[in-house]
Amino acid sequence: MNVMSSVMRGARRLVHADPALLSNFLSLPLLCPARSSAPLLTCLQNRKFASKQVKGQRKDQKNQKVKVKVDKQEVEIRQRMTVASLAEAMNKDFDHVLEALLNTSVDLDSLEPDSVLEERWIKEVVTRSGMKFKWAKLSESRERPNRDVHRKPPADPSLLAPRPPVVTIMGHVDHGKTTLLDSLRKSQIVSTEAGGITQHIGAFLVQLPTGEKITFLDTPGHAAFSSMRARGANATDIVVLVVAADDGVMNQTVESIQHARRAKVPIIVAVNKCDKPQADPQRVKHELLAHDVVCEEFGGDVQAIHVSALKGDNLLALAEATVALAEVLELKAEPSGAVEGLIIESRTDKGRGPVTSAIVQRGTLRRGCVLVAGRSWAKVRFLFDEYGRAVTEAGPSTAVEVVGWKELPSAGEIILEVESEQRAREVVEWRSYAEEQEKLQEEQSVIELKQKLHLEEYRKEREGLTHLSWRQRKSALYRANKNKFAVRPSERMQSDGPSLPLIIKGDVDGSVETLLNILDSYDAQRQCQLEVLHFGIGDVSENDVNMADTFTGSVYGFNVAASKSIQQLAAKRGVPLRLHTVIYRLIDELKVELSSKLPPLLSENIVGEATVLAMFDVSVGKKKVPVAGCRVQKGQLDRRLKFRLIRGRDTVWEGSLATLKHHKDEVQTVKSGMDCGLSADGNVDFRSGDVIVCFEELDAPQVTSWDPGF
Repeated sequence: MNVMSSVMRGARRLVHADPALLSNFLSLPLLCPARSSAPLLTCLQNRKFASKQVKGQRKDQKNQKVKVKVDKQEVEIRQRMTVASLAEAMNKDFDHVLEALLNTSVDLDSLEPDSVLEERWIKEVVTRSGMKFKWAKLSESRERPNRDVHRKPPADPSLLAPRPPVVTIMGHVDHGKTTLLDSLRKSQIVSTEAGGITQHIGAFLVQLPTGEKITFLDTPGHAAFSSMRARGANATDIVVLVVAADDGVMNQTVESIQHARRAKVPIIVAVNKCDKPQADPQRVKHELLAHDVVCEEFGGDVQAIHVSALKGDNLLALAEATVALAEVLELKAEPSGAVEGLIIESRTDKGRGPVTSAIVQRGTLRRGCVLVAGRSWAKVRFLFDEYGRAVTEAGPSTAVEVVGWKELPSAGEIILEVESEQRAREVVEWRSYAEEQEKLQEEQSVIELKQKLHLEEYRKEREGLTHLSWRQRKSALYRANKNKFAVRPSERMQSDGPSLPLIIKGDVDGSVETLLNILDSYDAQRQCQLEVLHFGIGDVSENDVNMADTFTGSVYGFNVAASKSIQQLAAKRGVPLRLHTVIYRLIDELKVELSSKLPPLLSENIVGEATVLAMFDVSVGKKKVPVAGCRVQKGQLDRRLKFRLIRGRDTVWEGSLATLKHHKDEVQTVKSGMDCGLSADGNVDFRSGDVIVCFEELDAPQVTSWDPGF
């Protein structure tokens, strides 16, 4: 046995030295016979020898390599995933999935982005990509219960009580609406208005000599305040359309008719300024016919009253017509129950905080009531009438100022009463949530549209490559797109053109709304970019100045103030602070500032013209200079200005002159009818019959093309 072992060891050495030589002398059965005890031992020895070698190698490998724990990317997978959705989940592209499926039984050429993969191939792609997978959780999003509050259904007719009518005075600017209201309530509002025009919506309760009460809404007539007029029409029962007898139907008169018609409110026409000598009430009535407002004398149902607001003529007839129409309408409301109303204006008061002017439409508003309007709520602390006197309650058709809002609601919002502060918070939270969801849905629709466009572009790009294999397709796409990223524009591009960032501040919500509506009509973005950085209600603050300084913008305030310290800070920072009390003056200054941002327009003023009569050369040192002999036909030639050489209809040369001579004297100017010789600054080929034009370039200020319409 020892002999056999030594023989086998020798054979192994020979095998390692020259296996071919050993195969010539020994047969395979001799090396390891099939059924003998010796070969079993030799094979065992062989296995032991081999195991020792592997063991040694493993030790070497352990010494050489140190295992580093790598965190694999986790991919959420689900049943029936498409190739595109799998690539998106892995943060890879479509071709990466195809590469991962190489050497599998999947037909790669038949795969498209919307092809559905089997579960095993989804797992295979993730594993081959060096990632780990987990199944996506199928979580059902629970719908949030609707906690909003709504208007209550109409009350039982037996519970209704008569209420005063709400009358809105509408019409064109400067047709006497506020003067008419002053005459009715024996006040002097006109004298307190900036620029002599109404710029806010106001609510007043007027008691007639006969004892009837009417709530009047005074709306602005200026073209800028369209949203305020629309709000006044929606809050009213009757519209009194004021038309000046000497001016007739104007733009805002037509707009007021449209607002009233949209709100389905009856109209009474008050033909004002009938005391003027040039007044023509009949012309006004005929002009109204063109807008489907048919007065009673023409067979219609619209009352037309001739009045003079300034002198107080025939105002009682107007009041009686209003009361008569209110009786026909049978205006009633429920004085008990939950309060409903409409905010006609809102502002921030220094001593009171957020304050709203509102009209009660249902119920009786008292101190302590919990109200909701839009995304704001209030526990009523104080109620004030139009004279600033505190009142304890306000019934239907009463206009009051409400103090106690947590945040300032927007004008035009509906006021609804709720049971408790907790319920009010629930309503506000739900409305904020609903608005947020609506915004998310809008953003999602924009994203989906962009994805759709991208997919269409992607498919269009690959239409001509469908016959190729995926390798050829990848190569072709690489060749086509290799320069795409090199010429890709920067993600954040700064505009080189002029721009004007704005900060808008107003005294009430309606003023800010009006200014924003005007700025929405801006259509000269190609000339100068106009951007509203911030808008708000209240006086100009330090934050407004700091923001304007950061963005190199301007602060525009309407009916607001700026303290001395704020004005000093703005002057120190170089921030323009533009405060106005009349809206059209504010817009005029904005247009001036926009125009100042625009580069000047270059214009040419032709000073003179001359005709080339002859050509000759003049020696200047060793150099010959071509000189054109000319005669001035128009104006004069001035050497300090620019010149242009015109041959036929073409401009051959443009530049300045080197010399200008009259006879042998160098001169600055040559007048009409005189001969001169001139040489150009540069090599110019003058010919007989050419025309030389002398001109100057002037900088003309450019004016913005934006027209707000007033």
